[in-house]
Parts: sequence; C-alpha cells; structure tokens
Amino acid sequence: MSYQTKVSRILRAVSLVMAIIALGAGVAHARKKKAAPPPADLPHKINNLATRLNGLALDESGPTTGTIEKLVLDHMQEWLSAQDPRAAPSDVPPRRELEAAFGLLHYPIFAWPRTFVRSWKGATLTGIGYTLGWTDYERVNVVAVFETAEGNTRLAAVTHFVPRTDLNYEFLPAPPSGDLRFIVWGTRLGRSQPRLTAILYDYDGQSLKPLWRDVDAYDGKIEVGPQTVTVRYLREDEYVQAVQRGEKPSRYEALYQITPQGLQLVHDHDIPF
Repeated sequence: MSYQTKVSRILRAVSLVMAIIALGAGVAHARKKKAAPPPADLPHKINNLATRLNGLALDESGPTTGTIEKLVLDHMQEWLSAQDPRAAPSDVPPRRELEAAFGLLHYPIFAWPRTFVRSWKGATLTGIGYTLGWTDYERVNVVAVFETAEGNTRLAAVTHFVPRTDLNYEFLPAPPSGDLRFIVWGTRLGRSQPRLTAILYDYDGQSLKPLWRDVDAYDGKIEVGPQTVTVRYLREDEYVQAVQRGEKPSRYEALYQITPQGLQLVHDHDIPF
C-alpha cells in the first residue's frame, strides 16, 4: 500500500469520526431543546394545559380543567390580596386580570370571564367566574367568591353551576338576614332551540347555597325585576307539533315573587307567542 493511499484512508476515517461526533451533538441538542420546560408565566401554563382539551369529551376533561381552575383561582387570590384597599370597588380590574390569564388561548379553545364586585357587611365580595370551552358544546364553568376584609382576602366559596352553558349574573335584593343573593344563569345549545338553566344562590358568609333552580327551559328567557323573576319558555313537544302544522306554538310564562325564603311561584301559564 502506498503512502498516499494510507494518508487518504486516515483522512476519510477522521472525517467519519468528526461527522459522527457532530451528529451526536446535534441529536443531543435537539433532545435538550425538546425537553426544555414550558414558560413559567400563567398565560403560557394555562394555554399549554388547555391545548390538551382538543378532542376530549366533557367527562374526560376533569383533570385538565381542574388544574386550570386551581391555577386561576390561586392567582386571583394572590392578585386580590395585593390590591390597594383604598381603591373604589370595581369589577373591571379583576375582569381584565382574568382576561390576561386566558390571553393566549386561541380557536377552538376559548374562555369568557364573568366577574362581579359587591360591598357586603363591611367586606368586599369579588366574584371570579368564567366559561372555558373547546367546542360549541363542550364547556365547563366556575364561579368563585372571594371575601376581602381588613386587608385579607380568602376564597369563600366555589360552585361549578352546570356544564355546557355560558355564565351570567343577576342580583336580587338582600333578605332581612343581609345574605348576598344572586341568580347564575346560562344557555346551552339544543337540537333546535337553546336551553336555559338558572339557579338562585345565597351566600351567608360560609358557603353558596342553591335556593331555587330552573333547568333546561326550552328556548327560555329570564328577566329579574325589583320584586319578581320571570321565566318565559316553550314546551318542546308542543313546539315540534306546531312547527309540523305550520302554526305558532304556545309560549309560557312563570312568574316568581322574591321573598326572604327565595322565590315563590305566583303563576305559570301560556301567553301569546
């Protein structure tokens, strides 16, 4: 074997070794890059978790939505604790903070914040609520009440209302006990008409207690006045039969009187469509 041939083989061997080393370094770098932890800030954490909801049925979503709920409520308690107690009560700052927490979500995942602030027995009650959805039908919601008094904020109560609906609040006059009373209501999609669910909650400083509920009112509409609550709705079987005949269905109205005990039915009868 000539001297030049030996040198050529040695150079090829060195080149092969260098290529293997470079490839190994590249793979190691790729693995290191892939294993890097997600960003630590809250919107990124929530978004990273929420992407797991794609394709999940509602009854499979609990672990993920529960983790998101804990992140959100823990953050909001910390945020509320840091607020200036001399500031005028307003639901705008907590709503903006909640919107920022969900700020990185994108279609098909969405979150609709719903907040309220009420003065109550020398304290301030802040409602932190949201609907988290990943399809038009698969949705969960949360309503948490935080109580702030003498500079301290605590999570006083949490409820999850009902799944697959959006979230709205209507407040009732305080009863003689001074409890906070409000109706949480929302609608969900139905086969032909939306369904209304409404629950009246009482907060006594310890927990949220449901005093009245109306579940899945067909094409339901709710109206809260100073002394009454009205629910207007259709009956599904009558609606289907009327549509088949080309007629207008009967519409019904349930009128409730607001009482210290909750809501008392006054009448429930048909009205013009």
